[in-house]
Amino acid sequence: MQSLRIRTGLHALRLAVPLALLFLACGLSLTTNSLEAHNRSPYPLAPTGKFSERSILPTATSNLIDQVKVPIEAKLQRGETLAQILGRFGLSGAEIHAASTALSGRGELPRLHAGDRYSAFLNPDASLDSFQLTVGGSGRFGMVREGTRWTSSWQPFQRSSEVRTLHGTLADSLEASIHQAGGPPALAYRMADVLQWDLDFSKDLRQGDRFDVLYEEQQLDGAFHAVGTVYAVVYDNQGRHHEAYRYSDSGVYYDGEGRPLKKMFLRSPLRYSRITSMFSHSRFHPVLKEFRPHLGVDYGAPVGTPVEVTANGVVTFAGRDGGGGNVVKVQHPGGYLTAYLHLSRFASRIRPGARVRQGDVIAFTGQTGLATGPHLDYRVKSGDRWIDPLTLKGVRDEPIPAASLAAFRTWKGRLLDGMKSGVVPSLAFLAPRSSPAQLAAASIAGAARAGAAAQAR
Repeated sequence: MQSLRIRTGLHALRLAVPLALLFLACGLSLTTNSLEAHNRSPYPLAPTGKFSERSILPTATSNLIDQVKVPIEAKLQRGETLAQILGRFGLSGAEIHAASTALSGRGELPRLHAGDRYSAFLNPDASLDSFQLTVGGSGRFGMVREGTRWTSSWQPFQRSSEVRTLHGTLADSLEASIHQAGGPPALAYRMADVLQWDLDFSKDLRQGDRFDVLYEEQQLDGAFHAVGTVYAVVYDNQGRHHEAYRYSDSGVYYDGEGRPLKKMFLRSPLRYSRITSMFSHSRFHPVLKEFRPHLGVDYGAPVGTPVEVTANGVVTFAGRDGGGGNVVKVQHPGGYLTAYLHLSRFASRIRPGARVRQGDVIAFTGQTGLATGPHLDYRVKSGDRWIDPLTLKGVRDEPIPAASLAAFRTWKGRLLDGMKSGVVPSLAFLAPRSSPAQLAAASIAGAARAGAAAQAR
């Protein structure tokens, strides 16, 4: 009997253990599934904390987010109008009309241009709160919402000028070297204008060249705006010393001896470019694949680069001319003729019989005719013979009259002192002077008065 009870207990134990393990497994599975569901939920509920009297209640400052203005900055695109911009910001037709009237009604405002910057502040509901438009070189136009109406304002830029000196050494391009010396890169183009008769900025510049410049900086609200008048340039290039001083109200530049820099011919018909082929009586033609004369100088430049006539003259031809493509020919005094080949198009009013002055834009570079790339083929003819344009010697204009040289040298000395010391002359000193012809006339008149006075005594 006792053995039967023992066998029954063992049997029950064998059944109970698997059942207990089964219940334990079910419990673990349910707990795991619950935890996984909680973790997978995109919005899991955080555990609720106990109440504490130190809990921070919401205050008025927590609503500041509702008062933040959203800033937007952009540039005026080509053809874009103020009305179109304001319309995109949700202004009604009446509001746009009022704003446009306020802007156009100010006589001192120039026409808007692509690139003018504007900024706006939007309310949290995306409505426009304020708007400001910077009109290049002129001032700022502003609009501010005040309740249900808009108020506009115009703040002109404060213009000023300051004379500066710059000293540098050519290490890279002229623009980069000027920037490294602390000047505006645009000054490079003004220097090229001043020295264009003595220096070809496409081939003559070398690393190690030194330059000193005295120039006027135009400012708007105390910040740089543009390069103004260049008063003096000293440039040392491969052992050659170049000086240029602006003297007289005609804007003429003279060298250190009082001789005008302007000559009959410019050194190059392109302001900035590179020489890709020289004058030669036997050059391998890249298109015809044969040796033949190349009676000009090739300047590589992008299509559309302005081409300037190198001397005063009369246009004798403007049209298509075989392998030269579009060509302009100009006759000059002294039996000289210049030719400009492979042009993309001609400037307005350039036709046979048109008179042109040195520096006038007569055409634009291209790749017409027998050309493997965009460039200008520039040629010069003296009498019946084509000559190398790079060896052309220019003829100077009349120098400063001897009676005015003393005044010029005093002027030059002040400019040089300013460049060397950094103590630049005042703008009053740099104001336009009388032209050399006027100075000479005044000198002659003064001498006549002095002679008359001596005779009277």
